[in-house]
Amino acid sequence: MAEKSFSELYKEWEEKTRELLKKYPEQRDRFETLSGIPVKRLYTPPTMTSAELEKIGFPGEYPYTRGIRPTMYRSRHWTMRQYAGFGSADETNRRFRYLLEQGQTGLSVAFDLPTQIGYDSDDPMAQGEVGKVGVAIDSLEDMERLLAGIPLDKVSTSMTINAPASILLAMYIAVGEKQGVPPEKLTGTIQNDILKEYIARGTYIFPPQPSMRLITDIFAYCAEKVPKWNTISISGYHIREAGSTAVQEVAFTLADGIAYVEAARKAGLDVDRFAPRLSFFFNAHNHFFEEVAKFRAARRLWARIMKERFGAKDPRSLQLRFHTQTGGSTLTAQQPDNNIVRVTLQALAAVLGGTQSLHTNARDEALALPTEESARIALRTQQILAFESGITYTVDPLGGSYFVESLTDDMEAKALEYIERIDEMGGAVAAVEQGFMQREIHQAALETQRRIETGEEVVVGVNRFRLDHEKEPQLYKVDPALAREQVARLQALRQKRDSQQVEYALTELKQRAAGSDNLMPAIVDAVKAYATVGEICHALREVFGEYQAV
Repeated sequence: MAEKSFSELYKEWEEKTRELLKKYPEQRDRFETLSGIPVKRLYTPPTMTSAELEKIGFPGEYPYTRGIRPTMYRSRHWTMRQYAGFGSADETNRRFRYLLEQGQTGLSVAFDLPTQIGYDSDDPMAQGEVGKVGVAIDSLEDMERLLAGIPLDKVSTSMTINAPASILLAMYIAVGEKQGVPPEKLTGTIQNDILKEYIARGTYIFPPQPSMRLITDIFAYCAEKVPKWNTISISGYHIREAGSTAVQEVAFTLADGIAYVEAARKAGLDVDRFAPRLSFFFNAHNHFFEEVAKFRAARRLWARIMKERFGAKDPRSLQLRFHTQTGGSTLTAQQPDNNIVRVTLQALAAVLGGTQSLHTNARDEALALPTEESARIALRTQQILAFESGITYTVDPLGGSYFVESLTDDMEAKALEYIERIDEMGGAVAAVEQGFMQREIHQAALETQRRIETGEEVVVGVNRFRLDHEKEPQLYKVDPALAREQVARLQALRQKRDSQQVEYALTELKQRAAGSDNLMPAIVDAVKAYATVGEICHALREVFGEYQAV
């Protein structure tokens, strides 16, 4: 049979897209510039070779270089998911409601440090940190207050939580049930990416093997009970924030993804049962074209890994769906209004790179938690891009650029070299244990710092174009009384709950942890008994031990 021509393949893609539009119509009847020039859904050269097609393809088709949806933002904008959390559940609930009123389309929860590492607010280890970098969540009671008045059947929620991810997910499920929303209708994401904690961030609790077991238990549980939930957000964001290059961010993130897929398969899960709910989380940095190419290269590389290495058949298993956050480490305390410009460029790169979800940092985050005003400006940045710029009118607008296509190829090749080196070491877990990725990131971070200090890399307002006198911006301050109130609420909860039921649930959890049963049902039971995050984590510490960095 003769090979189909490019024009025939293009027509087939158009026909499939028209069928899809019956289910997912585009947001307007006509897309055109302000001068009235029509904008097509997709732009391509008149013809392409089979090799070019194999690399680039069509939007919504393997290898997804040009995006995972045929119409991308013409049918639906990315989710505008602003990260928020501070002080108490009540304070954070007010900020969530404010952002939703301003047009935010999804929630993203920041947890305080004690919650992230499995300590309750009244634990001596939590002193001075309660509610500082996120919201304090000690029990199901706190989660109920955090989500009060927010309909979980209508709002998608992302939770940036890793070592205790199973516990916070269990709490979310329990709140949904109390609202009358069954688990199968819940939508959202837990970060649940423990490998990058060992590599770059440090909020781990348990050693790698039991941590991987918790993750694969979540995969299996959600595949059956919470099928619309993204069970992991494999995160390059923190790898980049720790100082990696863009190539290292892609390589180490996908290497971690490979490790999670392998762990799930060893646990007996079929790849097409859990892989469609894997998601990713990337940084958007300052070098505009490199960032666009990075997203395109990551998408193509992951599709090939899933198809060729793991034999995935379901197209959804091959699609790299990702959330993006603009680069926190690029923000400067000096001349903070400059950060608005940085964030806009980074957000633009994320959208032109095909992100599914986006958080834009606020101008004052190098100094403190964002004020309401700066959080609103950050959200408005996304809304101006979505509704005023026209960048959503065509799919993959930079596709076909000589520069962007060449960068995409180079990023993919260099990331693949790193992945092959990690494979030779025995995979991501072994590479973490040997400190390989940590050393590579530290080296890259030192080189960046050297370039900034010598002026080779310009940071506007820091090493060039400085001001002699800067105006002090108004900063948000967390009221210290909120921490005292949180501790008092926690102690009151311990007095009124059924302590025997809590003890029984924790004993059952420890017995399961010592065996091989899935831990999620026992964690859900413990949460519903109002066992606290710290109590559940301590029960698991007794069985699993704690990880000590080398």
